[in-house]
Amino acid sequence: MAVDVLLGLQWGDEGKGKIVDFLAEKYQIVGRFQGGPNAGHTLWIDGKKTVLHTIPSGIFHEHLMNVIGNGVVIDPITLMNEIHGLEKGGNEVRSRLSISRKAHLILPTHKLLDMASEASKGEKKIGSTLRGIGPCYMDKTGRNGLRIGDILSADFDEKYKTLKEKHLHLLKLYPAIEYDLQPEEELWFEAITHIRKLQLIDAEYFVNERLKAGDSILAEGAQGMMLDIDFGTYPYVTSSNTISSGVCNGLGIPPRAIRNVLGVTKAYCTRVGSGPFPSELEDADGERLRVAGNEFGSTTGRPRRCGWLDIPQLKYATMITGTTHLAITKLDVLNAFETISVAEQYKVNGTLTDQLPFDISEGIREVVLHNHAGWMADIQVNQYDKLPEAVKNFLTYIENQLQLPVSFVSTGPGREELIAR
Repeated sequence: MAVDVLLGLQWGDEGKGKIVDFLAEKYQIVGRFQGGPNAGHTLWIDGKKTVLHTIPSGIFHEHLMNVIGNGVVIDPITLMNEIHGLEKGGNEVRSRLSISRKAHLILPTHKLLDMASEASKGEKKIGSTLRGIGPCYMDKTGRNGLRIGDILSADFDEKYKTLKEKHLHLLKLYPAIEYDLQPEEELWFEAITHIRKLQLIDAEYFVNERLKAGDSILAEGAQGMMLDIDFGTYPYVTSSNTISSGVCNGLGIPPRAIRNVLGVTKAYCTRVGSGPFPSELEDADGERLRVAGNEFGSTTGRPRRCGWLDIPQLKYATMITGTTHLAITKLDVLNAFETISVAEQYKVNGTLTDQLPFDISEGIREVVLHNHAGWMADIQVNQYDKLPEAVKNFLTYIENQLQLPVSFVSTGPGREELIAR
């Protein structure tokens, strides 16, 4: 059959996990293709909140196989804690989860390097989650990394020791940080023992064979498009390709296998950590959005920066990703706003434009806003036609600006609070 891709179009936290969970019943496989435990996909099922950091968001569907692809970096401790937490809640995991042997491992010393590197930057911190993601990807591209398949080799302990010693040597290049490595290592090796018993597969063969057999696959992005290592707000980005091309690299599929790209965006903007954010609101409206949307990181707990929806940024994101359909989330957060604004243009070098400049931090001097009338009402409805006219006008405006259809509208956090058009 084909691969459909679900991506975040902003800086992450768009509500991708909920959409994956909603769509999953139509597929036979859900695959994570990039990122690591810096992701946090929040699902509300039967009133219960679950945050997934590594496991794909289709894990609650018994007919599905969930694949962690080769493009993902895995912290064994985080993964096993996640599995045990799901099992404690009565959920079956192990028969529904497969892990690519080519996925890379995050070592305890990767986290130490992450902490030391970020601390050394002072006021120029990039906002790392300190999960060891960046150092792990650096070892991957530097051809030094350890992969899931390595844990089955007879000389795994020696491979681990060699990479660990390299990391400890590199740590001497940074200002000293306090750490106690031994307890973390003990937990790490205990987790490795459990992971050896999971379904470890050659995911590229598995996925392509299932495609030939007629299965449909949903590829689940971890971070938002604006955090892509190549096309995001560099250097305030993640260490992997979060765009559609990352699916091919991260699951081992050919480009021709991709059918649709569903881009997920909030009805406003948020960002965690440092970096440019053109439509950011550092005023009462920004705080209202933060409180109404409960905008605190599901992985870090940090308060998210909030701002209005940004049309030039979304035009850029949909162009790069090849988005074919839109999902608008957290529309209900705007219920109490009398006026809703949207960033429609930027002023760059004295000229109005809807294109992102090379250096967003320095280039954008002003954001031109377009105002919409708010709807000032709850929107707990299950049909598009029952939405207030002001809501439909707002969504039509987005469709016209991006020249893409809005196929899904989320009106609340729950699995059932989603309108499919």
